Amino acid sequence: MSEGEVVRVRLPNKKNKEMFASADLMLGANHIRVRCFDGTTRVGRIKGKIKKRVWIREGDTLIVVPWDFQAEKCDIIYRYTRPQVDWLRGHGYL
Repeated sequence: MSEGEVVRVRLPNKKNKEMFASADLMLGANHIRVRCFDGTTRVGRIKGKIKKRVWIREGDTLIVVPWDFQAEKCDIIYRYTRPQVDWLRGHGYL
């Protein structure tokens, strides 16, 4: 990545209970087991908004929102690309 290149990165909004997660295992039917950065393993559901636009693979870094009424489930709302993950690691977010 060159020095002059600008990378736009979306960060989790703490007011909306968003957090970083890593895709662990593909379960099928738009469900993925994710390892959240708070130490919890949850079953994530890919939201319909990103279902057709973004392909999620094992090992991808994601933003998830845990459910209020079931703590072991969450919604996946964003997937980071490789340059975005490198930027997050370089600036100390991951």
